[in-house]
Amino acid sequence: MTTRRLRGLLLHVVLAGGTILALFPFYWMVVMATNTNADIYRFPPKLTFGSQLPANLRNVFDSIDFFGSLLNTVIVASATTLLVLFFDSLAAFAFAKFDFPGRKVLFGVLIGTFFLPVGLAIIPGFVIMVELGWVGSLKALVVPAAANAFGIFFLRQYIHNAVPDSVLDAARLDGAGFFRQYFSLIVPIVRPGLAFLGIYTFIASWNDFIWPLVVLVNPDQVTLQVALQQLNSVHGLDYSRVMTGALLSVIPLIAVFLLFARNFVSDLAKGAVRE
Repeated sequence: MTTRRLRGLLLHVVLAGGTILALFPFYWMVVMATNTNADIYRFPPKLTFGSQLPANLRNVFDSIDFFGSLLNTVIVASATTLLVLFFDSLAAFAFAKFDFPGRKVLFGVLIGTFFLPVGLAIIPGFVIMVELGWVGSLKALVVPAAANAFGIFFLRQYIHNAVPDSVLDAARLDGAGFFRQYFSLIVPIVRPGLAFLGIYTFIASWNDFIWPLVVLVNPDQVTLQVALQQLNSVHGLDYSRVMTGALLSVIPLIAVFLLFARNFVSDLAKGAVRE
């Protein structure tokens, strides 16, 4: 066997091992969701699927308002994603291609927010929500997350590298204003970046737990992650019930990823060929 083939075989073995390690937690979650709690605690552990999934599903639906919390999560994640894509791309366009007073200072402050702990904003944010009367409302989840520093920074770098200044100069000579340039030039060119940021934001919003737990004070009107946490308090630590709820919460994320990832990869490939 030649050295090149040996390296290729070794690479495939490493990739296969990494794939197995990455998929095993999901496989183990499915195994736990299809078995009883006693099977999960058994030693050696049971690594095959069981027949308890229908019973575990009934237990989840009887314990929490799953579909109500699922609807709340879909509303929050979808609205947050759309707002982030719009506001972050507008701000990124301004930072990348326009020279205005205080641009460097504002961008420096934006980068500085990366170093602030997320938990630092919980108490001030809750006080603001109380003053606005938004405690217990989904607005308290959507509006504060309508723009973020990571998205602005990421899209700013993307626009800076992907959009030539000559294209914008030509558009300005034709009389195109800021929003005409944004919708006609920026959005079509940075679609792969928007797709990545959209998937990232949707998943982050879907999995958010601490802020919804703090601001949604009505236990009957919560998001999915908070509702799943209630499974522990209602019936104690029942891993089969908890993992069944977790499995149900992951399925929509997989569907969203499969729905948009193909277009995302296709746009990246087109961009690579175009360049």
